Amino acid sequence: MNIFETLESEVRSYSRGWPVVFDRAKGSYLYDEDGREYLDFFAGAGALNYGHNNPALKQALIDYLSRDGVTHALDMFTVAKRDFLQTLDDTILKPRDLEYKVVFPGPGGANAVEAALKLARKVTGKESVINFTNAFHGMTLGALSVTGNSMKRGGAGIPLVHATPMPYDKYFDGAYPDFLYFEKLLEDSGSGLNEPAAVIVEGVQGEGGINAARLDWLKGLDDLCKRHDILLILDDVQMGCGRTGPFFSFEEAGISPDIVCLSKSISGYGLPMAITLIKPELDVWEPGEHNGTFRGISPAFVTAAEALRVYWSDDELEKSTKAKGERISAAFKGIVETYPEANLLAKGRGLARGLEFADGDLAGKVCAAAFERGLLMETSGPDGEVMKLLPPLTLSDEELGKGLDIISESIKTVLHK
Repeated sequence: MNIFETLESEVRSYSRGWPVVFDRAKGSYLYDEDGREYLDFFAGAGALNYGHNNPALKQALIDYLSRDGVTHALDMFTVAKRDFLQTLDDTILKPRDLEYKVVFPGPGGANAVEAALKLARKVTGKESVINFTNAFHGMTLGALSVTGNSMKRGGAGIPLVHATPMPYDKYFDGAYPDFLYFEKLLEDSGSGLNEPAAVIVEGVQGEGGINAARLDWLKGLDDLCKRHDILLILDDVQMGCGRTGPFFSFEEAGISPDIVCLSKSISGYGLPMAITLIKPELDVWEPGEHNGTFRGISPAFVTAAEALRVYWSDDELEKSTKAKGERISAAFKGIVETYPEANLLAKGRGLARGLEFADGDLAGKVCAAAFERGLLMETSGPDGEVMKLLPPLTLSDEELGKGLDIISESIKTVLHK
């Protein structure tokens, strides 16, 4: 047995589907210890939107470390934090007419979600939160309570309470008007629905199966929350930082949620970092009421600020992401038409794309076949039925074409079997 099997917990997952030892990474590629290259359409589960070891971000990080810049600072003021906050305001918030204060809740996406839930309950004095079918918000207890996957919820070991699921967009395939059930329960004094403090939603459900909410649906949800005095939490942990094209997945819906959760690619370099954006009037924390040791990871602030300057000072990355997404969409449409008997369904927005198989095993087999051909992809959805693509936003047209060729070949191999 190797050291991984001897010492590492059985809870590991990705290494089971990709049983090699990776050593280096550059741009859109990972390399194993034997030097074989793998085109990465996984990108750290969306934590590497700008690719591996992005040279501009790497140089900023090296320069900062070389001058003995502060590495760990809790919530103390630092030059690195100031630069990040100023750059975030200048390149992201002000150009979009968004006014938020920034909470540094801890290093991961679940930390951002926990802070959002905790603050919503503090502000409103209410306990209940509305979540959606097939949602995924993290693995800590609060985040799990608003997550849909039964296997992940079961790992909590205790009842997960104070959350009520509602149907996500297209859950009933358009058979009912949007929010018919939700609004009926809110307006009926006999429904038994506890008055909610907040609604938490993803613009595109990544782990839930690349379910992209219609922009009109998101707008309708925002309107509903305003009518009923409910806070709207937008979890953009995986789909923010340009994954769908615009910086935020909700921008094109014309809404401004009360609270926004960001992590994964916010650091730009794969370093741990998360932020929770809150409307100024919601900033009712007492000093130290929500804290943690790893809130001030300065190297992540450095790469985050540089990523914003390099990629979000204009709209070139947004346009490129949308164009590449449309190329994937067209390729997937061709695959769906080529195999009508397989009942495939193309899904997604921007560079968050999925191909849903009627048989969940087939999606896994396609990903395994792609791995054999040097391409990394994962599955998502409640039964692993969706082949999921999250390539770096910075991948070249040639790399995208190469990946699509491998996918087409892998699907052909699996379906012909």
